[in-house]
Order: sequence, then structure tokens, then C-alpha cells
Amino acid sequence: MTADWTDALQRARAHAPYLARGLELYPEIADLLAQGDGEAALEEAKRIAAGVDDVGLALRREKRALATALAIGDLAGAFDLDKVMRELSLFADRAMHRAIEAAIARRVEGAPSDGMIALALGKHGSGELNYSSDIDPILLYDPERLARRERDEPGEAAQRYAREMVRTLSDVTSEGYVFRVDLRLRPASEVSPLAIPLDAAITHYESSALAWERAAFIRARSCAGDIAAGEKFLDQIRPFVWRRSLDFGAIDAVRQLTRRIREQQTGLTAPAPGYNVKLGRGGIREIEFFAQTHQLIHGGRNPDLRDKRTRAALDALADAGHIDKEDAASLGAAYDGLRQIEHRLQMVGDRQTHTLPEGDALDNVARLDGFSDGTAWIKHITSLTAPVAQRYDALLAEDEVSVPVDSPHVEAAPARKELDADMVERVASWTDGRYPPLRSTAALSAFEAIRAPLLDSLASAKEPERAAARWESLLSKLSSAINLFRLLEARPGLFQLLADCLTLAPPLADAIALRPELVDALIDRTALDLPGERGDLAAEMRRGERGDTYEDRLDRIRIVTGEARFALGVQVIETAHDPLDIAAALSRVAEAAIEVAQEAAEAEFAERHGRIADSELVVLGLGRLGGGMLTHASDLDVVYLFTGSHEGESDGERPLGATLYYNRLAQRVSAALSVPTAEGALYEVDTRLRPQGAQGPLAVSLESFLRYQKEDAWTWEHMALTRARALTGSGEARRQVDEALREVLCCKRSTEALVDDVRTMRSDMATHKPARGPLDIKLLRGGLVDLEFLVHYLQLREGEALTPRLDDAIAQLAARELIPSSLGQAHDLMTRLLVGTRLLAPDLAIPEKPQKAILSRLCRVEKFRHLRTALDEAREQVAEQWNRLLEEQLEIER
Repeated sequence: MTADWTDALQRARAHAPYLARGLELYPEIADLLAQGDGEAALEEAKRIAAGVDDVGLALRREKRALATALAIGDLAGAFDLDKVMRELSLFADRAMHRAIEAAIARRVEGAPSDGMIALALGKHGSGELNYSSDIDPILLYDPERLARRERDEPGEAAQRYAREMVRTLSDVTSEGYVFRVDLRLRPASEVSPLAIPLDAAITHYESSALAWERAAFIRARSCAGDIAAGEKFLDQIRPFVWRRSLDFGAIDAVRQLTRRIREQQTGLTAPAPGYNVKLGRGGIREIEFFAQTHQLIHGGRNPDLRDKRTRAALDALADAGHIDKEDAASLGAAYDGLRQIEHRLQMVGDRQTHTLPEGDALDNVARLDGFSDGTAWIKHITSLTAPVAQRYDALLAEDEVSVPVDSPHVEAAPARKELDADMVERVASWTDGRYPPLRSTAALSAFEAIRAPLLDSLASAKEPERAAARWESLLSKLSSAINLFRLLEARPGLFQLLADCLTLAPPLADAIALRPELVDALIDRTALDLPGERGDLAAEMRRGERGDTYEDRLDRIRIVTGEARFALGVQVIETAHDPLDIAAALSRVAEAAIEVAQEAAEAEFAERHGRIADSELVVLGLGRLGGGMLTHASDLDVVYLFTGSHEGESDGERPLGATLYYNRLAQRVSAALSVPTAEGALYEVDTRLRPQGAQGPLAVSLESFLRYQKEDAWTWEHMALTRARALTGSGEARRQVDEALREVLCCKRSTEALVDDVRTMRSDMATHKPARGPLDIKLLRGGLVDLEFLVHYLQLREGEALTPRLDDAIAQLAARELIPSSLGQAHDLMTRLLVGTRLLAPDLAIPEKPQKAILSRLCRVEKFRHLRTALDEAREQVAEQWNRLLEEQLEIER
């Protein structure tokens, strides 16, 4: 749209006395606007009070000149809403900073503003100020750093500066005022001083702050005074605002607040004279609270949702799948439109009004906005508020705050059967004080809300005694249960998922007992979706905050990895996906964790020791990790290599030679992946497949690795290399590793010696690692290990099908008619069972009926007996090929 400066100036002079007076007072700005040079007019407005010593007077003049220039550019269509709000907010920052500096300088000439902090909240904090807005700062001070006279107490000085700052901005003079300053958002405002000591503020927000204060700090930023100290303070209280685990008490309070806003609005419910565009039904406040409610729920787990700006927050929530994209677009458009209406109302007389006037005044402001009269304007406003009201009604009507959708894979719990009286009494006894999380009044109340569905779940369980014992084990390990109980009350479908985890999958039950917040991972709509690509997972693990430490980064890796693995475990027991896809997803999660852990370790290590030019660390994945098909019980089999010469040296303040450098770095990477932090453990890292095993160095140069593999490695080491894959490193480094691996694997070998080695190795393994149970499909003869040995034998014999993925290798060998294609189906069947048993039958014994049914579904057969038959047939196929290729008879025990 082409800017129409002439029309804008005419409308301002005809319908907005405040703007008309501004154009009259500052003709140089009016001339620039008439010429269509809005940017020059803005710059002139910012210089209008240059040379005025009185800070209050200078700010009043700048405020009027800036508001006039912005308003005309706004009316002309030259300045969009974002620019207008941003310029007004930046002026508020400048004004507050100058007022603080002036207040301190009056007392201590030439002193800096160190130690006096102003935090912007509300629309000021989000950079969305309107033309005639209050500002709602919180003033803090650091007693140790605050400039003051020697005889002044820090608290006394801080209050004097606060009063001076407020007077400078708020007092009405012949030149008007700068901003009305409202300090009631500070902690305990009815009894507290105007400025709060930093330590007292931190204590308040960590221990006794209310839910509405969390919502207020969504848009908080440090804006004036000692800005760096303010940013540090906001970092310190970030856990108060953004809680990773759902706080249902706080969420309930926010919901009640949103309801109260609607209920307390006694004015008109639809646009008409007297309607309030900020507080009315479908107004600005409802859009803001729609966004902030979802931000509070989900922002603790996803920093991308913490944008202070309302429209940007809506877009981020839609991108993350927490609200519909259509809702975000509709609410965003309404927000922009209503903020523009608000600005038009305030341009007329510089009054903080949000109410549509009556009669001629309504027609007047409508014409200022370019409409023919008030009737047409109200029709336009109604088109903005109606979709907001509809969506806000839906938010208030939701039984579940987070707007989740129960997965179609999860069935509601069946109606309660008769439960043994002893079991009912057993559950009742849980509240007798024996379990710490069931001792407080709040916890007991939350438990009562889920008692009925809990009894339903126990009654429908195959073995109520075992199910009850699992619940008791969980209660004995929890430090608090209130949030968990409230979450289960809000999500009946989730209750059944949790019951399944506790009764069907011991590893998942143990994980929940150690980290109950894992259940939060199931509240989103995507809970039973497979995770994204490795790059997406790595990006999520990298998401951090300003000032994050190395330990914070490791915690973030553990949080994302733990939640992803837990969700994938639930997907197994709910048969939401093919176990082969789940195994591949588990591998993607591990690869992302390795990538980000290595980055973090390298950055931390480089701070002291620097880096080595033209050299880098490469993590080589082997085994199931290299093959891209992990289970929930898989270790990470890795080998650490480094490129470049072993004679290199790092460039840090404490330089190290290449070999020592990379061995220490490799130790840190292993520790980053395996050492428990506050967020628990991650993986077991197994490095025994490196050259010379546990006796050899942890990291070796690629050159040394290649030499060892050519000259000293055993056949079993070359077999392991058939599943090796470079997981980290630059493209060039990975290319070098791939070439080295292919060079080793394509060496000429004696077929007779290879056959002897394979048979001997498998025999030794069978002796020292026999099958642990009837479902140990990995170690049973004719199982996965025998199949892997067959494939690796052929890969080394032929120098073909050298792909680390076992299923792909089988397909390529079958295409060359070296093995029957039916071995591919055998592999898939056994791998599906392997993935399932790691959760549903970790002891590898025949499980109970519910687990049998799930394993059968996972393996795509109707009954468990059919699964046993299919497994026997698959093992016989492997035995047949073993006999054919290796001339050795396998005994298949049934």
C-alpha cells in the first residue's frame, strides 16, 4: 500500500486535537511529514529536546514530538504496527534510563546507574506499548553496588531514587507528562518499598510468588538502569517463570484468572458505544491471555515458545503444534487490528482510553481511522472481536488446560469390575502416612480425585496384586505426587497409559519412579508420534538460555533424550508403530545426543586447551548403534578416531599434543554421555571395540587405526567394522573414515580361514554367553547373532553389501542370490521381538498374557503361539543357511 501523507495529515488535524497541537508545536516535523519523509521526522523528534538540561522537560517534548511523527506515519500507512509499538517502547526505555540517571546524579554527581535496576513488564516488556499507555516497571537495587552518599543507607537511597524517577516521568506539567508509572506489580506491593533489594526479590520469586506473577514475567525484560544486573536477575528467576514440569496448581490459578477477567467485565459484550476493546469480550486482553496460558504450560519445556511478543508467541505455539495454525492466524490478525483501534482512540486526546465513545465522538474517531462513520467502524471491530471471543470461550470450556488430544491408540479404561475388598482396603491404606508424597492435605485431595479411576484400573488388571505393588513402588520413590495426580485427573487417557507403563513394562515403571516428570512428555498431541530427524532432535537438545553452563547443556541433552526414549517406550507397549521404526528412532535420538554432547565437550575443553588445526574428533558407531537400530536396553558401542597428524598440538593457553588432547577429549565425551547429572543418567558407553581393546588408548589417529586394522586386527574386529558408521565430524572427515573402512573390509581373505574364524568365534560366544531365556532371540541358536555372523561372513568374503544396516545388507546379498530373501523377513520378525522384549519381558522369560498379546501385535501375528511358531521357523531358516555356508549343523532348541 502506498503511503498517503496528505490524507493522514488532514485526518489528524481534523479529528485528533492532540496530534494537531503536536504538528503546530513542531512545524519542522510537520514539514518533513508533508514531504513524505517519515524516518527523517522520527529522527528530528528524537533530537527535538537536544540541549534542554531539565530531563523531565526534555522527555516531555521528545514524547510529544515522537508520538506525533509516529501517529502520522501510522495513519499514512507508512509505519506498520510493529514499528509503532517498538519505537514507543524504546522511548520508554530511554526515558526511564534517563530519569534514573538524573535521580542518582542529583544525589551523587557523576555517579553511574550501577545497582539500580528497572524491569519492564506488560506491553512495555514485550515491546508493544501503545500511544497512551502506563508503564508497569519493577524497580530493584543491589545494596552493594548502588551509588549513594556515604551517610545514606542503601534502602533509603534506593527509595529516594525511585520516587524521583516516578515524579520525573509522571508529574503533569504545562508540557504534559511522559508516562504514568504503576509500580503495583512489585512483590507484596501493598507493604513493600518502591524499590526491592535483589536478594529479597529472588527469595520472593523462588518461594512465595503467586501464579499471576509468573504470567507477568513472561514479558519481563531488563530495560533501564543497570541493565546487565537486571538480565542476570531474570536468568536467576527463570526456573520460577518457566517450569519444565507441569505445575497444575499454577495452571489452575491462571485459568481462574482468565475466567475472572471475563466474569468481572461488566460492560458491553459486543462492540458498541461503551465497549472496551482491551477488556471486553473478544478484546485484546483475551488474546494476550490465550497466548500466555499456553506459554506457561508448554514454555518450560520448549524455549522457542517464550517470545514476549503476543503475535510471535501465537505463531510459535502453532508451529509447535500446541494450537491450531488457523487459530494463531485469526487471533494474530485480530490482535493487530484491535491494537490499531486502541491507538486511534488514544491519538485523539492522549488519553489512556480503550472504550468506544458515543455519538459524534464515535464518528470522529472512526473518520480518524479512515471509516465513513461510527457504524461502519463498529462493524469492522465486530469482525475482529467475534473470532477472539469464540476461541476464548473454547479455552475456558476445556477440561484440559493444555488442549491435548488423546491418541487414537489409547482406549479408555473399561468400566470397573468388582474389586476384592482387601484390595480396596489396601489402596485406602496408602493415605495412612507411610508414603511421604501422600502426607499433605493438598496431596491427599489430589489423590482422592483419582481414586475411582485407580480402582477401575486395578480391577481391570490381569494381576491386581502386581499392579498395586507397582503403584506402591512408585509412591515410595516419589518426592511429590500432587502434579502427577492432577495431570492424571485431567487426562483419563493418560491415566490408562501410565497404568500400562506401571503394570506391563518394568523398565518404564522404574523410569517413572526415578523421574515422574517424564509423564509430562505424554501431554502433547505428538506424544505417540515418532520423533523427527536427527537434525531436529539435535536442535532441540541445543536449545538453551543465555548464561547456560556446561552442566546445563548436558542436562538439556538428558531431558530431551530421556523424554524421547520414554515416549518411544510407551509407543512400544501401545503398539503405536512398527518396532523397526521405533528402533530407528531410538538410534536417531542417540546419534543426536552424541553429536550435541561432543559439541559441548569440545567447546568446554577448548576454553583451556584450544583446538588443533586441520584435525578433528570422529565418533565411530558400531553394533546396533552403527546399524541404526537400537533398543531400549542398548549400550552405545563407539570408537574414537581423530584426523590429521598425531604430531599436532593444540593452540590454547595449556597446549596438548594431539594424542593426549584427543584421549582427554574422548574421555569427556564419554562422560558427557554416561555420567549422571541432576537429570539422571543417559547411556552406557562401551569403547572395548577400539584397537587393542581396553588396553589400548581411548582415541587413535585415523592413520593408526587403519594400520592396526590391516596388520594386527582379528577377524571378529573386521566383522564388527561391517556395522561401523561415522556419526560425527565434518563431511570431509567422514569421507576419510568411510574410505579407510572400505579399504579394510575389501582386503582379500582366505575363505577357509574366514569360515574357521566365524565358527570358532560363535562357538566361544555360545559357551560364555548362552541364551538367558526362551525369548532371548539375540543369543538363541538360529537367532539374531547367528544371522548377523552369516551376513558379516558374506560381506567380508565378497567385499560387497558393505552397508552398516543389517536389513539393507541382507537385501543386497539376497539380490545377488547369495542368501534367500526370506532371511529379510526372519530378521524383521526377530528384531521386532527384540525391541518388544526389552520392555515387556526384560528377563526374557515367557511373560503374562497381557504382554504376550502386545508382543504378538508388535510382531504382526494373531496369537502368541503363532509367534512362537514363526520364530522357530525363522531360526530354522538361519540354521539352514549356516549349514549351507559354514558347513556346521546348528541345534535349534524349541
